[in-house]
Amino acid sequence: MTPLSRAQAGSVVAFATNGLLSATFISRIPALRDSLGLSNSAVGLMLLAMGIGSVAALPFAGGLVMHWGAARLVRRCAVLCAAALCLVAVSGSWLGQAWLVALFLVAYGVGYGVWDVAMNVEGAAVERLGGKTLMPQLHAMWSVGTVLGGVLGIALVGTLPTVWHIAGVAGVALAACWWGTAGFLPAEVPPEGHSPRRELLAAWRSPHTLLLGLMVLAFAAAEGSANDWVALAMIDGYDVSHRVGVACYAAFVLCMSVARFAGAKVIDRVGRQPVLITSAALAGAGIVLTVFAGSFGFALVGIVLWGLGAALGFPLGISIAADDETRAAARVSVVSTLAYGAFLGFPPILGAVGDQIGTLRSLLVVAVLMLPAAALAATVARRRNV
Repeated sequence: MTPLSRAQAGSVVAFATNGLLSATFISRIPALRDSLGLSNSAVGLMLLAMGIGSVAALPFAGGLVMHWGAARLVRRCAVLCAAALCLVAVSGSWLGQAWLVALFLVAYGVGYGVWDVAMNVEGAAVERLGGKTLMPQLHAMWSVGTVLGGVLGIALVGTLPTVWHIAGVAGVALAACWWGTAGFLPAEVPPEGHSPRRELLAAWRSPHTLLLGLMVLAFAAAEGSANDWVALAMIDGYDVSHRVGVACYAAFVLCMSVARFAGAKVIDRVGRQPVLITSAALAGAGIVLTVFAGSFGFALVGIVLWGLGAALGFPLGISIAADDETRAAARVSVVSTLAYGAFLGFPPILGAVGDQIGTLRSLLVVAVLMLPAAALAATVARRRNV
């Protein structure tokens, strides 16, 4: 294998194992809830600890990448995430201490957020070196990892205790990630006088980076709102069963994955700007159709369009942020922070709006965001190197 192909394979492994660990934990949330005797609202507060850890760490992730390099940082974050999840399982299943679970979820959130930035910086560097679009496919591999984690969860729940399930998957994921990062591109030696802190502050003050981050925020809101609300919206709005509602969410995820695997060739052929503008239009139209379809069949068509439209905004935003290789880590850190703010912030907003106008119609808030997303795409993606 060439150094480039090894780095590409390593990036695939980093994304897939990150998704695998995430889905493994999610598959055991019901068991942890029952072990701790928590209400659903208490579980939500406990999970908020993970989000707090990620959002707190993301602004500093770019500086850590510049200081340690992507390979070392991903390895350290993989160790932190694997250890934290094992301690979450022990604290919840054996010790029955919710406060310890929340504490270790903060640690997991820190590792998860920094790992995300580091692997995106590496993936963007591999993409830049190879000269072909790669980021959407890497994000699709994250989805593959989550599917694998979900399937393993279905197979092992009820047959293997939570602690041993999480410990086993964490060990395999850690070993795979350690192997994958060995193929990462060599860390660049920073120039004399280089200051990660100054670069991060400059990135936060850069109008282009902030506009790019706002565009990605809108796409992240479109993706995150579907993850949390599409099943409930279909159940409440179209009176379908729980199983059918979950199937609608699965259809959304499938469409996103297909678009990410197939999108690279389209992007290389027609360019980033047309793809981003079309994506925003598809997502917005899909959400509007889902809300106003009037029948389940047309609403499902809307979900398909929504999934296809939401798929490429986040990975393409990361690619654009990393175009300037001298500032890639700082810019990716800023864009990721804004995106994850949307992932965490918009679901509660939709919940509050849904209490007033209904779950289904609350999704129109996200549809409105696709208008500025399209306008911002026309501004920030005019050329490949920005």
